[in-house]
Amino acid sequence: MPPMKIVHLTPYYAPAYAYGGVVRAVEGLVQALHRRGHSLTVLTTDAFDQQQSYDGPVQETLEGVEVIRATNAMPWLRGRFNLSTPLDMRWLAQNVLPDADVLHVHEWRTVENLRVMPVAAKLGVPVVMSPHGTLGYATGRGRLKSTWDTLLNRQLRKQIRTIVALTENEADEARALWQTFGHMPHMEVVPNGINLADYDQLSGGADFRQEHDLGRGPVVLFMGRLHARKGIAQLVEAFRLLDDAEARLVIAGPDEGMRSQITPRLDERMVMVGYLDSEERLKALAAADLFVLPATGEGLSMAVLEAMAASVPVLLSPGCNLPQVQPAGAGWIVEPDPSELAQPLTQMLADPDRLQAMGAAARQFVAARYTWDVVAEQMEQVYLGVLD
Repeated sequence: MPPMKIVHLTPYYAPAYAYGGVVRAVEGLVQALHRRGHSLTVLTTDAFDQQQSYDGPVQETLEGVEVIRATNAMPWLRGRFNLSTPLDMRWLAQNVLPDADVLHVHEWRTVENLRVMPVAAKLGVPVVMSPHGTLGYATGRGRLKSTWDTLLNRQLRKQIRTIVALTENEADEARALWQTFGHMPHMEVVPNGINLADYDQLSGGADFRQEHDLGRGPVVLFMGRLHARKGIAQLVEAFRLLDDAEARLVIAGPDEGMRSQITPRLDERMVMVGYLDSEERLKALAAADLFVLPATGEGLSMAVLEAMAASVPVLLSPGCNLPQVQPAGAGWIVEPDPSELAQPLTQMLADPDRLQAMGAAARQFVAARYTWDVVAEQMEQVYLGVLD
């Protein structure tokens, strides 16, 4: 296959890991495509977290990938409303896109798309879009999303050649939405991936337990943004129903509105550790006996894939879009309700041998389906499809 020049557009990129799984997903994909011989440019902003901007260079090469960052003119809007103000993004796009084969945009309703996609249209560069689980009106801010689609994205929505969904459920959601637009792009399903080697020999679990006074009992790990749709409030209530005095719940992730709500409900068995960097995430996974994500709306959680790659079994909701986990023996799927969660939590924590067997099955499950090399090969075919 001849090498392609691929430009990825995303509101945030490494090391802005505080913005969640999208950052890790885009980073993993572009690095895998680079390893396969393609030329990659990431066009992004200087977002680092909701308070700080990235203090590195505007243009740099990370792991062989060119990264160009537009400056947020009003960073306080990003912190308060998660809204970018990249005023120089259009100018950057005019310099980057003329020799591009494909523009791959990540997330649908972004200021970055408004600035860059018209440039791509003028230059005739085909556009592929990955919504990353944020497409439907039911996943939060439905009225605002509908208004955005009507007023701002009216011209852009016909420009999408292919939508790359993470799961069949997300593909169905995209079809339903684009039917209301009167235009139907091509639809493909390509999951997120994982670098298995990063999780081969985890260490630091004992240190993590000691640092956070977790004792020797079973550790349940939640790792994600503290957002209502992640189901963290339901998990806290479920844990309160457990009789196991030795079990511990570790809540890891940056606050997005739920910290003040769940803090009064925490008991002495629960600890919030805040945002974890890459090294600390691995230590947390090494310490964990079970990973739980009772989300009401997800694309395909990178944190779930990380847990399974680390041989940690998972307890998920249907909203995580991984129904294959339970028949594979890698975990359980239950409704995100406290009483529904409490029952499998109790059963799983009471049987360490079963947890270990499920963890091994989880690792095999990910290895067979979700490595970045497999995902990158699938994405190459998506790009070739829009070039025909």
